[in-house]
Amino acid sequence: MNRYTLKISCLDKPSIISKLTSAISDLKGNITDLDQYSDSQTKNFFFRMMFKLEESNIPKLLTTIEAIKAIFGMKISLYQENTKKRILILCSKQQHCLIHLLGKVKQGAIPVEISHILSNHTDCEAIAAYHNVPFHHLPIEKDNKREQEILIERVIDENKIDYIVLARYMQILSSEFCKKYEGQIINIHHSFLPGFKGANPYKQAHERGVKIIGATSHFVTEDLDEGPIICQETIRVNHHHSVQELTRFGSDIESVVLSRAVKHVAEDKVFIDGKKTVVFK
Repeated sequence: MNRYTLKISCLDKPSIISKLTSAISDLKGNITDLDQYSDSQTKNFFFRMMFKLEESNIPKLLTTIEAIKAIFGMKISLYQENTKKRILILCSKQQHCLIHLLGKVKQGAIPVEISHILSNHTDCEAIAAYHNVPFHHLPIEKDNKREQEILIERVIDENKIDYIVLARYMQILSSEFCKKYEGQIINIHHSFLPGFKGANPYKQAHERGVKIIGATSHFVTEDLDEGPIICQETIRVNHHHSVQELTRFGSDIESVVLSRAVKHVAEDKVFIDGKKTVVFK
C-alpha cells in the first residue's frame, strides 16, 4: 500500500467525515491519522486524513471524492507521501534563518525540495553553493523593483514552485506579487505580531521595556505584517538586556519559527481560515 494525505475544507455540514472515511474503508484502505476542526465563528470545516491504499484503487477513490466534493462544495487536495513541496527562498544579507532552514532540510526534518535561492545581495551565495542550491543575484533599486519581481515570478512559474519562503528578505513585495501568490508566501517577522510591526521591532520593544520578545511566521498579504499567522514563539527578557542582546536572542527564535512554519506547511497541516490559520499537530 502507498501512503496518502487528504486535505479538505468547506462549510461545516453533517456526515462529511463519515462519507470520507467510508470512501477509504470501502476500498480496503487503512486510515492512520485524522484531524478535524469546525470553526464556530466562520462555520468553516477543516479536515486532514492520512491513509494507506493500493495505488490501483486511487482512480476509484478520486471518482468517489469528486462526487463528495460536488455535494459539499469542498476544496480538496490529495498528496502521495514523499511528494515534496518545491520551495523558493528569498533572502537578503542576514543569514541565520537561511542557514537554519537549509540545515533542517538537509537533515530530512523538513520534507521540501529547495529549487532556488534568490537574493538582492550576494552575502548568502557561498551558503547556497555549499548546499548545492542554485543562487541568483537580483539587485534591487528604487526604479527596478517591479522588474526584478517579474524575474522572480518567472523562476517561480518555470520551476513549479509551491511556496515562496522569505528568510529575512527585507523587501516589501508589490500588491501584484502578493495577489498572484496569495497563500503561498511564508514570511518571518522579527516580532511577536500583531505588536511592533514594521522596521526596528527590537528597538520598539526595548523602548517599551517589554518582558517578552518573540518572532512570528505568517502568510504574506497586501497588508504589511497582517497575514494569517502560522507559528509564533517567545522568550523572556528584562531591563538589563540591550537592543543588541534582544536582536541576538531574537535571531535564534526567528530561525526556529520560520523552519517550524515551513515544516507545518510542507506536511499539509496548515489551512487558511480568513485572517487566521488552522494548524493541526
